[in-house]
Amino acid sequence: MFFLSQNHEQQERYKDLLKVTGSISRMYSDNVVPYLYYRAAENIFCKAFDAENLSRGDVSADASKNDLGIGLKTFLHSNGNTLQKIAEFNKGATDYQTLDPSDIVESISKMRNERIEFTKRAHGLNQMIYHLVTRQKERFNIFEEDMDLIDLSSIRITKTDNNNIYFNDKFHEYKFDRSKSTLSKRFTTKKPIVYFDVKIMDDPYNFLLNSIPKTTSLVAAEEMADYSTLNDYIYLPLYSTRTKEVHKASGLNQWNAKGRTRHPDELYIPIPIWIHRRFSGFFPFDLKSGKEGEPFKLELPDKTVIDAKICQANGKALMSNPNRALGNWLLRKVLRIKPGQKVKYQDLENIGIDSVIISKVSDSYFRIDFTELGSFEKFEEENK
Repeated sequence: MFFLSQNHEQQERYKDLLKVTGSISRMYSDNVVPYLYYRAAENIFCKAFDAENLSRGDVSADASKNDLGIGLKTFLHSNGNTLQKIAEFNKGATDYQTLDPSDIVESISKMRNERIEFTKRAHGLNQMIYHLVTRQKERFNIFEEDMDLIDLSSIRITKTDNNNIYFNDKFHEYKFDRSKSTLSKRFTTKKPIVYFDVKIMDDPYNFLLNSIPKTTSLVAAEEMADYSTLNDYIYLPLYSTRTKEVHKASGLNQWNAKGRTRHPDELYIPIPIWIHRRFSGFFPFDLKSGKEGEPFKLELPDKTVIDAKICQANGKALMSNPNRALGNWLLRKVLRIKPGQKVKYQDLENIGIDSVIISKVSDSYFRIDFTELGSFEKFEEENK
């Protein structure tokens, strides 16, 4: 168990952070069940256990520590035997109407398994677990269990209706909602690792006001604010934004371009020109100079650090040095594309990602992670 393997100080810090967050629940609800927003739960977990927060990327783990991936979930305890959503797929309801239930279950089970394996490959993880915080009257409970792959050989459909397919394997029970394209898993939460009371304050507003130091002023708060995180990330597509396909001889398939002989791992991540105009100065690159950008370090999700820079006309390419370093990691290790095989958009769809997020740590150090289908389009709509 992850929780029990952490030192006592971290365990207590985690419980205290959850307690104080739950104690101000009346800011949101009059319910006697403490409120815990899932993003707060993720941040609390990572702060208490010095874990890496993976929630900005779209992978099957919300946090990691060492070689362990952790899926974090919080939900009402209810009867301790509830179905909770664990995955959402890109296909809409109409895609499933003509398929046989057994074909649907096999397809989404394979995709679910591949997303878990993809997360492990991308982040260098060896094991995946769920860490659960369930909420009931004035109390939090903590549970943990393995994040198992769906065992394809033992799948059995138990029930179907207009929208849902219920099935199980030798480990767990599942439900697939055809109308929402979501997969849920039944979590049995009967015996918590630990549980503790949460005292909900009658007047959290007064508590918060009294917690502010009397010497604090708006001017002081502005002086203390760290503005270095503004515009500290951008999204980039792994496909051509003109065709919504992966170009057969550029981008992830640059190795297939005509001209000189190229290494089969050569690729680049496309950068639309509006990114440089809208976020001028984000990368160490000057669009007006007509020159390549300055080299910088790029940290991959598995903590490997490679050299990279912005290249080609109008800075349209994020490339590594050597060029094949990024390609070997992305094509061979993560996507598992065979040398000489072109990447297709469907390959990205199958694992639920089609873009990356680039986070800026400093002018010479950046991080990259994967994001869910449609992330770049949403980013473009909000920023272009």
